[in-house]
Amino acid sequence: MAKTPVPDFPGRITNGQEKSELSWKDRFAALRNLPGFFKMIWQASPALFLSNAAVRLVRASLPALTLYIGKLIIDEVIRLANQPGADTRELWTLVAAEFGLAILATALGRLTSLIDGLLGDLVTNKTSIRLMEHAATLDLEQFEDATFYDKLERARRQTTGRSFLLSGVFGQVQELISIGFLAAGLAVYNPWLLVLLLLAVIPAFIGDNYFNQKSYSLSRSWTPERRELDYLRFVGASDETAKEVKIFGLSNFLIDRFRHLSWEYYLKNRSLAIHRAGWGTILTIIGTAGYYGAYLWIVARAVNGTISIGDLTFLAGSFRQLRSSMEGILLQFSGLTQEAVYLQDLFDFFEIKPLIHSTPQPLPFPKEIQQGFTFEDVGFKYTNSERWALRNLSFTLKPGEKLALVGENGAGKTTLVKLLARLYDPAEGRILLDGRDLRDYDLLDLRRNVSVIFQDYVRFKMSAGVNIAVGDIDERTNQPRIESSAQRSLADTVIAKLPGGYEQQLGRSFGKGVELSGGEWQKVALGRAYMRDAQVLILDEPTAALDARAEYEVFQRFSRLTEGKAAVIISHRFSTVRMADRILVLEGGQLLEIGSHSELLEKNGRYAELFQLQARGYQ
Repeated sequence: MAKTPVPDFPGRITNGQEKSELSWKDRFAALRNLPGFFKMIWQASPALFLSNAAVRLVRASLPALTLYIGKLIIDEVIRLANQPGADTRELWTLVAAEFGLAILATALGRLTSLIDGLLGDLVTNKTSIRLMEHAATLDLEQFEDATFYDKLERARRQTTGRSFLLSGVFGQVQELISIGFLAAGLAVYNPWLLVLLLLAVIPAFIGDNYFNQKSYSLSRSWTPERRELDYLRFVGASDETAKEVKIFGLSNFLIDRFRHLSWEYYLKNRSLAIHRAGWGTILTIIGTAGYYGAYLWIVARAVNGTISIGDLTFLAGSFRQLRSSMEGILLQFSGLTQEAVYLQDLFDFFEIKPLIHSTPQPLPFPKEIQQGFTFEDVGFKYTNSERWALRNLSFTLKPGEKLALVGENGAGKTTLVKLLARLYDPAEGRILLDGRDLRDYDLLDLRRNVSVIFQDYVRFKMSAGVNIAVGDIDERTNQPRIESSAQRSLADTVIAKLPGGYEQQLGRSFGKGVELSGGEWQKVALGRAYMRDAQVLILDEPTAALDARAEYEVFQRFSRLTEGKAAVIISHRFSTVRMADRILVLEGGQLLEIGSHSELLEKNGRYAELFQLQARGYQ
């Protein structure tokens, strides 16, 4: 199903590929996902799983038993009508039994819904946790890939709404058992009734299956567009974007963009819905005609006296119940295989493996770095990019050294620090730590000893204390450490003004939340760097919202408080950069110059040019 280009919106997200429609082979193949799904249900609660199975087994026998007791009641009523004064105790016993079955069916129905709901909630919770746990193991570069993000979005959708699949699968089994009881009753009178019954329900099933295929194809192929629609809803109505939307008058643009894309999706969905409704009506009429053909045959047998009125009631009821159950099973089978196919999205996501991981027997991170980090001809380029972000990069970050990175936007500064923290691995060359390849060290141990505060740090909608404690979340109950970190980053002066202090909710997404200014948020984020007792500290332009004086004071403190530790600083302010022991100048992903502030000024190269340009701006 090719999608029409939208030339009015050049930034539109597309994937350029669509999933072909599901064949019967695909549908039956999707059933292989059900054992894994049952395993998820069992792991959520074995007791509830077994209870659900037992309750449904009992419920499955009730329809046939109720119909049979109804037959006996009618036959008994006719007998009593023909024998005035006869004993009626058997009749009232049968009525009482039917009443008891009705109460039992209602109670078991409620119990089934309760168990399904509880199990569904548990499965949703455990699946969501498993998804977050697995996502935490994957690589940063994977999250930056649009194809991967589509898979993540589809998997995320499968963590909710599992109650439908759960109750559907159990319901199918229950209906099959019920059909077995009812079919046995029909077969006693005439096995051909079962053949006629199949002919009555198959047309509607074929039609529903066909349109489910179409629906799946449309839904899957539009995953990027639906994600874009969600994004547009957020951007168009969010406290985080409201300022820019109003200042730049973006509202009409965003609304038009949403209207165009949503209308295009609506048209495709409407066409599918209309065809489904039309053909569904025709096929249902065919099935209904088959049902009434069988019904007329049963009535004719009763008129001829071949069967009793009770038998007529039992057969008509059984046939009606069987038709409804078989239609339900066949139609639900189509829906369940559809859900089972969607479930594959979740299992596919769990099959994604990180490329960055620890070796089988990793080295522990050095208790004290001896030689430092050495980059040897390191090169790196991002997925789907032809341009090298870094190339032929060789230098050493010495123990206890303060290294500043300088370069224009896109020069590779942030990529360099991500390689240092092993958020990426080099595509070329290698990075050594004390003479051993960085990939030989335990990954978690490495990251515990490298603390990074990026310029696009996260503003967690949590308390002020937690926002600092995320630097070492295991120490979130260590209040003295949190307060010490806040004092070091100057965040203590910000928190002192908050009504709730360290317990104050930040951000306005939740009740009584307080929003901070950009500079105040940066001081809170900087506190995270001091929470972690790391040997390497990296500040990637996290002070951009601070004025020159505040940034200078932050880095003065940073320099004093990181004595004996290696540090990497990225900043566009040369008054800050000059405090570093050495300065590395990047241009086009390559090392252009390296040396102290005075050494680079003497070289009169690129650094000296940039320094003088900025200095003239302050004159």
